[in-house]
Amino acid sequence: MAPSGKPSPSAAAAAAASSTADRKPWRRPQMKSKAAGKKKAAQAAHNKKPKSGGFESMGLCEEVYRGVRHKGYRVPTPIQRKAMPLILAGLDVAAMARTGSGKTAAFLVPMLQRLRHRDPGAGIRALILSPTRDLATQTLKFTHQLGKFSDLKTGLIVGGGSMESQFEVLADNPDIIIATPGRFEHILSMVDDLSLRSVEYVVFDEADSLFSLGFAEQLHKILHKLSDTRQTLLFSATMPKALAEFAKAGLRDPQVIRLDLDKKISPDLKLAFFTLRQEEKLAALLYLVRERISSEEQTMIFVSTKYHVEFLNILFREEGLEASLSYGAMDQEARTIHISRFRARKTMLLIVTDVAARGLDIPLLDNVVNWDFPAKPKLFIHRVGRVARQGRTGTAFTFVTSEDMPFLLDLHLFLSKPLRPAPTEEELLKDMDGMNLKINQSLADGETIYGRFPQTILDLCSDGVKEVISGCTDLIALEKPCANAFRLYLKTRAMPSKESVRRAKDLPREGLHPMFRDVLRPDEISAIAFSERLKSFRPKQTILEAEGEAAKSRSSKGSNQWLDVMKKKREVHEGIINLVHEQSGDLATKEEDTENISNWEKKEVCGKKRKSQSFRDEDHYISSVPQNQHSEAGLSVKGNEGFVQDRLDAAVLDLVDDETSGMQAQKTRYHWMKNKFVKLNNGDRVTSTGKIKTESSAKLKASKDIYKKWQQKSHRAISSGGKDGAEGGSSTPAGYQRGNRRYPAAGRGRSSIPNADVPSEIRNPQQMRKGRQEKAMQNLRRNEKSSKDGKSPGKFQKNRRPNGSGRDDKFQDSRSQKSRRPDGKGKAGGKGNAKGFGKGKGKGKGNPKGRGTR
Repeated sequence: MAPSGKPSPSAAAAAAASSTADRKPWRRPQMKSKAAGKKKAAQAAHNKKPKSGGFESMGLCEEVYRGVRHKGYRVPTPIQRKAMPLILAGLDVAAMARTGSGKTAAFLVPMLQRLRHRDPGAGIRALILSPTRDLATQTLKFTHQLGKFSDLKTGLIVGGGSMESQFEVLADNPDIIIATPGRFEHILSMVDDLSLRSVEYVVFDEADSLFSLGFAEQLHKILHKLSDTRQTLLFSATMPKALAEFAKAGLRDPQVIRLDLDKKISPDLKLAFFTLRQEEKLAALLYLVRERISSEEQTMIFVSTKYHVEFLNILFREEGLEASLSYGAMDQEARTIHISRFRARKTMLLIVTDVAARGLDIPLLDNVVNWDFPAKPKLFIHRVGRVARQGRTGTAFTFVTSEDMPFLLDLHLFLSKPLRPAPTEEELLKDMDGMNLKINQSLADGETIYGRFPQTILDLCSDGVKEVISGCTDLIALEKPCANAFRLYLKTRAMPSKESVRRAKDLPREGLHPMFRDVLRPDEISAIAFSERLKSFRPKQTILEAEGEAAKSRSSKGSNQWLDVMKKKREVHEGIINLVHEQSGDLATKEEDTENISNWEKKEVCGKKRKSQSFRDEDHYISSVPQNQHSEAGLSVKGNEGFVQDRLDAAVLDLVDDETSGMQAQKTRYHWMKNKFVKLNNGDRVTSTGKIKTESSAKLKASKDIYKKWQQKSHRAISSGGKDGAEGGSSTPAGYQRGNRRYPAAGRGRSSIPNADVPSEIRNPQQMRKGRQEKAMQNLRRNEKSSKDGKSPGKFQKNRRPNGSGRDDKFQDSRSQKSRRPDGKGKAGGKGNAKGFGKGKGKGKGNPKGRGTR
């Protein structure tokens, strides 16, 4: 054994062998390939849970999801997050959200997900109805952008375009149709073969406008042709809570989504209301466009009639400003061109009527000017909703005349916003800085302040406008049509509520609008305050007393008769006048003693609810007026009634009236149709038999001549199944057809079709009609030929020799002489000589000298 300090060689060798056996063999390290890394990352991304609430969690197919990402959508908006899962589940939905919240994508994305791929044999599978042409065109653009990676085909049917081009669109068997009700119903009345039973997805965009008075007749006919198993969607920025007004849409257990009830307009939108006279609007508009609105900002101006659109367009042109315009009676191509130029920022002003108030999306719009105050609160919502969209800021300027003050009160009752007049000039002069702080605080709290335009600015601008109008013959010629159209507009617009009319008479006097604080100097404000005091000056003496005092001072002869009369009258009424002054003075002193606040803070017109001081127990009292009466009345679909409509009309029991007026009213509610009386719903009207109402409110007889002429010209037809019944053999994705023979498409499907090369023995109606026409034309030619010859056809074929010559020359000569006509065309066969003789088979026509050719 070795010494204890050193191990033995055998033990060291054994230890080394054991350590070598335990150690793993050395291998060269390998680098991971890029393909393996990508595969691992893809697997990790697949296993990763999708974000809750995003588009990834909605189960969209690849084509639709790529389209959503390509459009730039990353996170769904609140209305999209609420509505899209319900729509994808196949439920009927009625949704309301404020303007610019993404409602269009909320129904387009589920539609593309449901349809997915093109099916030309299935017919129309989705129908989107819009109230205006511009909104329908915009929806078509969004559909193309979201469906960029799908093969679905979309068609547009709107008024203003040619009927033939829209027949071509329907003959191409689109999967999706975007239409306006007037033109689509017109086409349905002309094309009997067009069926809507295949439609499985129906969207009513801006539903409250579609179901209003103007589209009731067209929608009734369109809905009658739809299937009962369809999915129906209603979308609008102003949707009433009660869906009874949308009963015609055929909703089945609908899911109601109402967002932004408290904030019907964007919080980023600034509102400015200016009080002025009607004749001062032109001067105020030019001042706003030139001085207040930057040249880099786009502005949309809403007016009441098309005559005002043309008037303002010519006025701006005379002032050196280029503007675009759009109104209902304008040509569709011109409307598209003008709006496209405005979108491309080639023009910074767009003058429109209410036809552009709904749905039009102009992303970079900065300002809206309401030239005429809208009669309905929800129309104001749609107008100002063109700005402050998708996180942007904007301003809405509104001109308010004395006649529009009740509508202003109705609007703020609908919005549930406080409204107060601007502080007067005297209040500003007392404490300028303190009043400015209070105004800024009120605006920050969401209150609305209305005020006057500075009169000095209006006077300067009015002089320039008068010079421009007097020097332009076009403006002079348009002045009278504008006045007549505005007078008719005032007669036909909805009336404000009676309560607002009463309250408008007691409104306090408003001062200058806070926007003009930096425009006027303190001395100018003092001058305006002095002029306002002159307007409210009331002398202590009447005109009779003043004249009497002057006459008495001139001549000291006795007393004046009128002066004595006024003195007696004052003695009689002096006590009553002093009593009224004392009462008003006591009230004023009490108010000053109890509350040490400025008068402007107490001038709140409407908005905040006042505490009730009655005996009612508000916790248990059931009122006949709902708490949200003003809001729901403003959202009502019923046409041109607004707040005047009696809320108890739905609870009235229909009984036979015994008065003349009541009997006449009941007659108007019923219409005799097919041996019975049919009750008309709200907004329904009866037109003449066989006539349809176009988008321009013209009644035309539904004629099918346009469709028949297009069929004969294009050799195409619109069939009910969605397949093109072309006579000339138009191609389809499933193959092509030539004559009576059907050829399948190339590929694997061709061998699977039995007897694919056998000609079809079944003829369609077009082919049968074509055969009958050809047969009739042949008979007509044969009859004409026999009448010209005077003999029956084929009579001389019996006397022909086998070589083709006649019996003899003499007989042939006599026949040819009798049958020759003045123009030299002989009946002889073959080549004729100078005398018209001929040999051979067939007929020949001779020249004037008798020589014919075969």
